[in-house]
Amino acid sequence: MRDVADLDLLTLGETAELLGVRVTKVHQLVKDGQLVVAADETGRRRIPRIFVADGTVVKGLPSVITLLRDAKYSDAEIIDWMFRVDPSLPGTPAQALRENRGTEVKRRAQATGF
Repeated sequence: MRDVADLDLLTLGETAELLGVRVTKVHQLVKDGQLVVAADETGRRRIPRIFVADGTVVKGLPSVITLLRDAKYSDAEIIDWMFRVDPSLPGTPAQALRENRGTEVKRRAQATGF
């Protein structure tokens, strides 16, 4: 499992500021599977910064979260998968989503369920 200390993480409040919403909306986005959280070294819930861009959740992220949850991945496993280097992308799935290469990421996420 990936050590989240290596990731650039946001508090839920910081995420709300970047999205221009109240923190309760961020809680709802997490609950609805639009975002996933990681526990930092103190056990507090954090969101990887790369999942938020230009005032919105990165395009394609909710679909990938759904596909991986359908494959029985936990949130920690989803974050680990999102930041695991995949030479066929190239880079990580999180980077590929950020670069608008979501179709490739979704294909790989679908394949994990089989």
